[in-house]
Amino acid sequence: MTIRNVLTRIRLIAHREMHMFSRRPMFLFSMLIVPVTSIFLFTTVMGDGLPVNLPAGLVDEDNTVISRSLVRTLDAMAETDLVARYPSFHEARQAMQRGEICAIYHIPKGTTSKALSQRQPSISFYTNETYFLPSAMLMKEMYLSSELISISVNRSTMTARGNTLGRAMAATQPIVLETHPLGNPWINYAILLCNVILPGVLILCILISTSYTIGMEWKMETHLDLYRMGNHNPAVILMGKLLPQTLLYMLIFLFMDVYLYKILYYPCHCAFINMVLIGWLTVFAAQGMAIFVFAVFPGMMRFSMSVCSLIGVVSMSISGYSFPTLAMDRYLQYVVNIFPLRHYYLIYVNQALNGYSIVYVWANVAALTIFMLLPVLVLRRYNKIFTDYSYRP
Repeated sequence: MTIRNVLTRIRLIAHREMHMFSRRPMFLFSMLIVPVTSIFLFTTVMGDGLPVNLPAGLVDEDNTVISRSLVRTLDAMAETDLVARYPSFHEARQAMQRGEICAIYHIPKGTTSKALSQRQPSISFYTNETYFLPSAMLMKEMYLSSELISISVNRSTMTARGNTLGRAMAATQPIVLETHPLGNPWINYAILLCNVILPGVLILCILISTSYTIGMEWKMETHLDLYRMGNHNPAVILMGKLLPQTLLYMLIFLFMDVYLYKILYYPCHCAFINMVLIGWLTVFAAQGMAIFVFAVFPGMMRFSMSVCSLIGVVSMSISGYSFPTLAMDRYLQYVVNIFPLRHYYLIYVNQALNGYSIVYVWANVAALTIFMLLPVLVLRRYNKIFTDYSYRP
């Protein structure tokens, strides 16, 4: 076939595909409305960057100046909101069991007198680990406020005994710690999560929609008509069939990048076009994987969609942004490389957060390129799939 003939057939198949979209508005809804809604949903839910005003309860059985100072320090922190005070630990525990609070800060009677006489009083923290993130953040703030008041008490005691302020500070805090969070100095959860979860949602949509559109030809028994329409050339058929949704997903990735980096001003320490191109490469990589999966399970649209769904969902948990890859079992450290989201995540951290050269992630770019080229391995098999296989539910 000449180039002009190839382009004509791709255009006709793409026009046929768009006509099929018009008859299935729910499919178009899942390709357009769901991804765009997810972009606004996740960025809005995590708009503050960190959870704030997490509900906690207080049991202050000491009720002294120092205990009240400790409570004020804790309540002044942004992430903690002491919504209620309880006369006993029993009542506070019942409130936690009812889900009214996520943590209990318990100051037992005699805390102040033990602190002033240097007898090491104990302050108890109780958190509801059913809600892991709020409990972990409340535990951090309760521990920090307790350390601050402990340092304050020791400093006041030493200065009351005649020590200078410098010597008191050196004794109570002999080593001064400096923390420098790199890449995300604001410790903003939205900056990390939205830039990985949203591409993960898009990859999941691409995998499912690609396997669905290809498999639908076998379910509707129109695959032979499509095969003749493409002049028995699987490459032409697949390019024409996937062209409309490819352009749509490229526009959605572009919109996501503009929204995150140009409107919400998430950090992007590389050229903006770099993230756009990586996003488009990810679209091709996800489509290439879906085409390969359908070739492995020919005619089995539902099973192919299930495998693609499994790949998309598992990739959000195993890509390394929620649990470090180095802490996984050895075999999982190799398995993670079969998920496109893993490579997108590493490129994002390298480029947008750290601003390093693309040279440092050439292997991840190559991996996405390999995913994109997977259909080349199964093009000949598609000739047999079109002619010899029928729909298998």
